[in-house]
Amino acid sequence: MKTLKIIIVAFLSMILVSGSYAKSKDLSKAAATKTETLKVSGNCGMCKTRIEKAAKLDGVSKAKWNSEDKMLSVTYDPDKTNMDLIGKSVAVAGHDNPKAKAEDKTYNALPGCCKYR
Repeated sequence: MKTLKIIIVAFLSMILVSGSYAKSKDLSKAAATKTETLKVSGNCGMCKTRIEKAAKLDGVSKAKWNSEDKMLSVTYDPDKTNMDLIGKSVAVAGHDNPKAKAEDKTYNALPGCCKYR
């Protein structure tokens, strides 16, 4: 009976230790992300969809563009990407920002409601 109690206590201890280890790993991952903003030119809901999709590079966990203030908020892992790469990707999709300017050919192919120049 005493052996059974020892086994149960050991088992419960292992469960508690593994649970707290998993939590600490999650916290360290959350601490490794950065959130930054970038002004991105655009006008409408189609722009919003295009900008957010272009910003979602590998390592980006969240990208939200606000059409009122034209600000893109990005949460990302700095070990996997950076704001320069994100800005270039958004420009390739047709939207100017301080990191990169969209090529005229790409910009001209945007729908009329998306043209901001």
